[in-house]
Amino acid sequence: MKPVYYSEYLQLDKILNAQEEESKKNGVRADDEMLFIIIHQSYELWFKQILHEVGIVRETFFKQNIEDNSAEMNNAVHRMKRVGIILQMLIDKISILETMTPLDFLDFRDFLRPASGFQSIQFKIMEALLGLPFDQRFGQHYYTSQLNQTDIDKVKDAEQAVSLFTLVNQWLTRMPFLTDKKYWQEGNDFFSTYRQIYSDSLQEGEKQNVDTFDTMFMREGTPEGKRLTTAANQATLFIMLFRDYPLLNAPYQFINCLLDIDELLAQWRYRHMNMVQRMIGRRIGTGGSTGAHYLKAAADTHYIFKEFADLTSFLIQRNKLPQLPTELSNALGYRI
Repeated sequence: MKPVYYSEYLQLDKILNAQEEESKKNGVRADDEMLFIIIHQSYELWFKQILHEVGIVRETFFKQNIEDNSAEMNNAVHRMKRVGIILQMLIDKISILETMTPLDFLDFRDFLRPASGFQSIQFKIMEALLGLPFDQRFGQHYYTSQLNQTDIDKVKDAEQAVSLFTLVNQWLTRMPFLTDKKYWQEGNDFFSTYRQIYSDSLQEGEKQNVDTFDTMFMREGTPEGKRLTTAANQATLFIMLFRDYPLLNAPYQFINCLLDIDELLAQWRYRHMNMVQRMIGRRIGTGGSTGAHYLKAAADTHYIFKEFADLTSFLIQRNKLPQLPTELSNALGYRI
């Protein structure tokens, strides 16, 4: 086996010589352009790592049978937690970029046109593979207008791939605990009982939630305007309610990771928006977008896993939960 040398293994010659300042090419001194380049190059490296992690998790959920507390399920939780930690780091990295003042940025900004962070195809691919549909994007007309054809094709291919959201929806739809007749006797339906307890728990101004409950949990198929099936809604709420059972803990942790990722992506977008507002005010972005206005609109609409967050509207207190059949309670708790 050939000995491995540190700089060769990391290909540092390529990485450390990949910072070409446009200001220097144009005979202008702009000391902060190096920082600008390195920050954005590091973002792209971490986007690549996120795509790697999401790809592994998607492979797991492509399987028809996933044991809820198996090694692969716990590995999926571990990897999605890692994605969350990476996203938190990317948010924190904005603080480094903000050490560059608006005047520092103006030293080289005009040399960057029409390049823009909006042309990051890895970020667009990441959103698509996580599950942000094209029809829910803000500024669809602008979405690929700044990309070359090769990158447009890559983004469109990602949009045609089966997203993590879709795979998780399919996984939740298959959850057997609410339909297996060995756990439930004739006429003993969990959600019919739960509906009454939920209705009784509502304040006067919340009573309309019962109609929404019926749409989300009591009708077959997929509720209009939603992407989770009724069965997936039921399974997710059941997991949230009974998360303390050992068999449901990993599924709960996984769903919670999805909500963390949505929240962190929103934080990243808002932090980015505020930075752009601070740097260029009301001027348009280098790529031709409306700058901070575009970023705010995207931040307000680009929630990937909002259907999971919406289900918290239908939780009740633990001490009011319907009692599970003994056989099901034993199965969830690994008791025979």
